[in-house]
Amino acid sequence: MSPIRYQQLNPIRLPIINKLYKDFYPAGKAKRDETLWVGESQQGVICCVRFKCIGELQLLTGMLVKPEYRNQKIATQLLQHATPQIQQKPCYCFAFKELEALYQQAGFITLQPQQLPHDLQQRFERYCHSGKKLIPMHYNA
Repeated sequence: MSPIRYQQLNPIRLPIINKLYKDFYPAGKAKRDETLWVGESQQGVICCVRFKCIGELQLLTGMLVKPEYRNQKIATQLLQHATPQIQQKPCYCFAFKELEALYQQAGFITLQPQQLPHDLQQRFERYCHSGKKLIPMHYNA
């Protein structure tokens, strides 16, 4: 595998990321008001994560690694490279249960839903009511 470059995405490249989401994570869609970090190899973008500002907070969302690159620590490396972004504002994520350990290794701690800030509690409840099994987490390095 060729080396992977991790970097913040230039917003002009959003269509590339949205094609990636359409192919591998149809519920995800990058928006212009989000900050994106990607990992790219000679084969193109292989992973991405979005940061959505919600008032004075940010929500890490839409983590995606192309299936053929999974289980190779690429998501961990992406989160490590995105640490400057994660540290800019209080950062939360709603992790799938099977990814809890991944986020814990990156410095996130598991919360009870009632520990979330009010704006995020409502969003979390909406996501859970739609059938997603999620765990609220907060970055606490």
